[in-house]
Amino acid sequence: MMSLKTKKTSNKGEAQQKKKKGPVREWLDAVLFAVIAATIIRWVFIEAFTIPTPSMEKSLLVGDFLFVSKMHYGARTPKTPLQVPLTHQKIWGTDVPSYVDWIQLPQFRLPGFSEVKRNDVVVFNFPPETHYPVDLKTNYIKRAVALPGDELRIEDKAIFIDGERQPDPENMQYMYTVESNEVVKSRVFRNLDITDVMASQSGKLYYIHTNAERAKRLEELDFITKVEQVNFEQGEESERVFPQNAQYDWSLDNFGPLKIPAAGQTIEINSKTLPLYQSAILDYEGLEDVKVENEKLYIDGNVVSEYTFDQNYYFMMGDNRHNSEDSRIWGFVPEDHILGKGLLIWWSFDKDPESDNLFNSVRWSRIFKMIE
Repeated sequence: MMSLKTKKTSNKGEAQQKKKKGPVREWLDAVLFAVIAATIIRWVFIEAFTIPTPSMEKSLLVGDFLFVSKMHYGARTPKTPLQVPLTHQKIWGTDVPSYVDWIQLPQFRLPGFSEVKRNDVVVFNFPPETHYPVDLKTNYIKRAVALPGDELRIEDKAIFIDGERQPDPENMQYMYTVESNEVVKSRVFRNLDITDVMASQSGKLYYIHTNAERAKRLEELDFITKVEQVNFEQGEESERVFPQNAQYDWSLDNFGPLKIPAAGQTIEINSKTLPLYQSAILDYEGLEDVKVENEKLYIDGNVVSEYTFDQNYYFMMGDNRHNSEDSRIWGFVPEDHILGKGLLIWWSFDKDPESDNLFNSVRWSRIFKMIE
């Protein structure tokens, strides 16, 4: 039997053969590990966002910092792999693109433990931004008010799904006009927790976004002469309301009925349906040879009379209903644009220029508040 022999090397010899890492190399290794770990956590598990606009007030405030769960709906695999880690569209503090789109990968979604539910607060990529790859479009946050297959109708501000009246979000707001016989100081509005305010040039007419209870308290003040809720009647501003077509005289407060596309659902293509669904078919279904000409849909050079959707779509709206650019303006949100579910507020900071106290600028009551 042949025996195996080994050569013994002293520990001292091994140590001499190894080169000790310098402090710079150790620092670079630590930074590299941190970047890789943060990238994986941000991609698969959870990502931090901040609220820059008032479209979700008072549910979410400007200056709220959120954690958004990627696990609920399942994380998406990267579509644009050639990108500076931990960036989005631009390199921090510059206008230099943070990516190149030489390589575009097929996008898949990892298994999640939940589907998008009606009234979930959802972060998604802004669909009309077609000049960016899907995963690099601007991030929006809204409430999913209608799901794939739902029929949505808005009547006098009330939302109906398949004919059933839906409950309003707890912190929903609308626009009111405020008339006064004197200039209203900003602290008057802030004392009533009315933070979304625009003044006219005269300083005696204001447009505010709030709820009925705060509007009533404002109207009770001696120097306020009138507070009236704004109503967008049927056909009012229809040129800017989806689908921006003369056949549909919809408004922000009176909209639909509109069927939300679902994967596998087949629709008839005609002059009535094409304005409603052509943007989804042209821009989000991944078709290579598709166009609309003379109110007809062409796929691979052939006129089609019906179309079966390849993915699910959603209808998103902000809780600040008259100050939210949402699906009532630009249409459906495709499923592959869904990024994650709003989870909790981990920090909140009031950027009010009148505040001279850093401690008081922190909204302590909102820290670690769950998003509903």
